[in-house]
Amino acid sequence: MSFYEVQADGSALVRVKAVPGASRDEVAGALGDRLKVRISAPPEGGKANTAIVKLLAARLGVRAADVELVSGASNAAKVFRVRGVGDEALRGLGG
Repeated sequence: MSFYEVQADGSALVRVKAVPGASRDEVAGALGDRLKVRISAPPEGGKANTAIVKLLAARLGVRAADVELVSGASNAAKVFRVRGVGDEALRGLGG
């Protein structure tokens, strides 16, 4: 199973396993049906979520406004909706 799913409207849902408090921000690759993302920001106050949005946007070549947290705001298991991204860019995230 893949960590992302392309929707009928052309957006993609990306399932993420967040690891806050890491030494640096990075996409560690696919971990089962999730994309493991290490973030240096702490989980308090949504800082880690904001950092993940920025990291995903940068890696996928879209604006941060095109990446939206859909579920898991206070959980390590999160789902983000990404607009304007192709299948090839998404596959490239997984490693």
